[in-house]
Amino acid sequence: MAEDPSFLPKDGFVLKLPKKSSLVLRMVVLLFVMVCAVYICSICLKQIGVSPNYGFLNVEVFERPCPEPNIEPWDIPFVHYPKPKTYNRDECSCHPVRYFAILSMQRSGSGWFETLLNNHTNISSNGEIFSVKDRRANVSTIFETLDKVYNLDWLSSASKNECTSAVGFKWMLNQGLMKHHEEIVEYFKTRGVSAIFLFRKNLLRRMISVLANSYDRDAKLLNGTHKSHTHSAKEAEILAGYKPMINTTLLINELRQIQEMTLKALAYFNTTRHILVYYEDVVKNLTRLDDVQEFLKVPKRKLKSRQVKIHGGSLSKHVQNWEEVMTTLKGTNFENFLHQEF
Repeated sequence: MAEDPSFLPKDGFVLKLPKKSSLVLRMVVLLFVMVCAVYICSICLKQIGVSPNYGFLNVEVFERPCPEPNIEPWDIPFVHYPKPKTYNRDECSCHPVRYFAILSMQRSGSGWFETLLNNHTNISSNGEIFSVKDRRANVSTIFETLDKVYNLDWLSSASKNECTSAVGFKWMLNQGLMKHHEEIVEYFKTRGVSAIFLFRKNLLRRMISVLANSYDRDAKLLNGTHKSHTHSAKEAEILAGYKPMINTTLLINELRQIQEMTLKALAYFNTTRHILVYYEDVVKNLTRLDDVQEFLKVPKRKLKSRQVKIHGGSLSKHVQNWEEVMTTLKGTNFENFLHQEF
């Protein structure tokens, strides 16, 4: 006879859980507590302004150094790798740059000379930047301007699309250069700036050009416009039509003062790396520009300029009182100026 299930003891219906179930439950509880703890900690960190780092690596990128240029040891201070603040040099970042300054005087051919240099794809000469008085107010403003130029942050029409190999500008002797020559010489030597002296041999012809240019500032002979340089023979002819009157009483003294200033400049900057170029030598023989390109360590190119000379030929046709000038200079150290063509 089968047993009646209703008469079975109550304990027969109690299922005992295995011991493993309690272990799993404990693990779940522990995991929940840990998650809560992490969450609470992250909230606290955010409130005190500390951002947790969730396992991301901070990778610091180092710039690849530029290869050493193949130059002589003495030339190393004159090779630079500027890093402009206004733009990124990108593919030109490892292209070495040399710094220069054209030291000259007004009406000495520096404008024409600079256009020749700027005709080179790798040379940028930024004009007469210290003609603005504020830039030469004191040594500090001078240095600030120089730093901007040599850091390639001075943007002008001379800026090139090609990689710049030499950067500089024109600096007239009377634009703070002589006044602060000691500090500027030290700057040139510290920063590795090379000086290009450009002077005229014939100071009388320069004087005539200065007087004529000064007259045109007010007269504005070219359709009411003053031009220091011309790009056509017609414009040059119009400007050359004015013949200045030279004060012969002061003539010799003024020529001597200009001569002395030139010699002083050469003496002041004698300890810098420099080259001396005369305007007349370049006019007679453009191969003199090869020496300048070699000095700047740029590839040699045939350089051209669109500027047209204003006062060409004999000086006798450019001065009102020529006979008086001849009489004054005859028998002096300046007599040769009367006959030089350039």
